[in-house]
Amino acid sequence: MAKHEKMFLENYESKASEYLNDKEKASNLLKKAMKKADKKAIGDAWENLQLLFHIFGDWTSGKYRTIPVKSILMIIGGILYFVSPIDAITDFIPVAGLLDDATIIGLVFRQVSSDLTLYKEWKEKDFLQE
Repeated sequence: MAKHEKMFLENYESKASEYLNDKEKASNLLKKAMKKADKKAIGDAWENLQLLFHIFGDWTSGKYRTIPVKSILMIIGGILYFVSPIDAITDFIPVAGLLDDATIIGLVFRQVSSDLTLYKEWKEKDFLQE
């Protein structure tokens, strides 16, 4: 893991813990992230970001809790980074700021990929039962 990735994990995971037990704060973060995502194109990371939004939303609502705390912290941390106006490369710098966000979303996605696979399987079963 690269040095900047390790710094991200340490910094944003500690901030993410504030959202674990505060449903309203978590819901507001998700709304803010979804609004920001609508405003910008982040290329190939779009689908990954949407999946992170869905699992975070289902976790926040209590529908899906079968995910390790470490993984949900990573997801919240990635979303916090995404909404932060001041990250490693500011979003005001065209292309570079978007690549920075996409890189972090990709990192989070890789770190929790097995949990996301289980979530997608759960989601498919849940959809079929409705």
